[in-house]
Amino acid sequence: MRYKKFGNTGIELSVLGFGAMRLPMLDTADGKKIVDEDAAVAILRRAFELGVNYVDTAPYYCEKLSEVAVGKALKGWRDKVYLSTKNPIEDDSGAHWRERLENSLKKLDTDYIDFYHMWGISLETFKTKIDVKDGPIEAALKAKEEGLIKHISFSYHDAPQNMAEIIDSGYFESVLMQYNLLDRSNEKNIDYAQSKGLGVVIMGPVGGGRLGAPSPAILELLGGRAKSSAEIALRYVLSNPNVNIALSGMGSIAMVEENAAAATGTGSSGPAGSLTEEERGRVRAMMEENKRLAELYCTGCKYCMPCPQGLDIPHIFQLMNYHRVYGLTEYARGEYKQIVTGTSWVKSADASKCAACGACEKKCPQKLKIINQLKETHLALA
Repeated sequence: MRYKKFGNTGIELSVLGFGAMRLPMLDTADGKKIVDEDAAVAILRRAFELGVNYVDTAPYYCEKLSEVAVGKALKGWRDKVYLSTKNPIEDDSGAHWRERLENSLKKLDTDYIDFYHMWGISLETFKTKIDVKDGPIEAALKAKEEGLIKHISFSYHDAPQNMAEIIDSGYFESVLMQYNLLDRSNEKNIDYAQSKGLGVVIMGPVGGGRLGAPSPAILELLGGRAKSSAEIALRYVLSNPNVNIALSGMGSIAMVEENAAAATGTGSSGPAGSLTEEERGRVRAMMEENKRLAELYCTGCKYCMPCPQGLDIPHIFQLMNYHRVYGLTEYARGEYKQIVTGTSWVKSADASKCAACGACEKKCPQKLKIINQLKETHLALA
């Protein structure tokens, strides 16, 4: 396993981190879901055995049971593995923030948390709910003095241009942000955070599962010198010199071993699973070309919305682009099936419900033939 210095913390952490949001689950007799603790502990400990020394969880993961499973897996490993969890900023109360911290400590069955995140914050949340009198920042600084947390961190989903101001506040020692082959919008933030001494952890290196699906188009990026699309995606993220850790949500021992191999391999692709500069440049150029091709079909501007029939046209076209441009057909069809069956998290009718009213085409700045493309999408993905 390869290790990197983590910002200015003085700690060396494995480049592969364990994201404990996809632990194996069991169905109970009363219809609930619970973590399969025996399997989860075995998976986590296999990762530790392979050199992973950073595990990330959160209070709401896995039906609110991830922290409990992680705590059990850490027995006998606590002094070797660095623990990260998160505090959902529900209000501006430092006292309530402290209650949530103490609840996580109890569920994790530990005396301290190494990296404690202000969870999924925006710049507005930081200004109005965190950096306020008697608020979470004051509570975090006190908890750090008491040794309950070692490092104050934040995770981020806001607009990329808003992150620097939070970094510049000086409160935080690490940041967790999204970055992958399909979404490189935080690339400048990665560089800036590292320049300011923050450790940089990446969530979604495999695009939330999108890049884990088989894709001949993505496999061709390295001329067949990778076993899977997921391996290329992970290696691309790890090849960024300013990325310290890529988190992977691993739900099986086989997945742990595959990802560990990608993070430790050597050879023509450079040290520890990274890519050479030439390979990285070629991958970036080809993905930019893919993005350009995708935008010929839809840029996602949303001017076509709302649709009178309830179609989320940009999302439907995004799925079509995953199939048509990136070769992520299995993923695209799976997501589209959820739209057809009404089980998708995206509120949308499927493309067959288009009434050909033409309202969307009148508003499209690209003058796309949306009606025809919707028909093509349904034929390809349904």
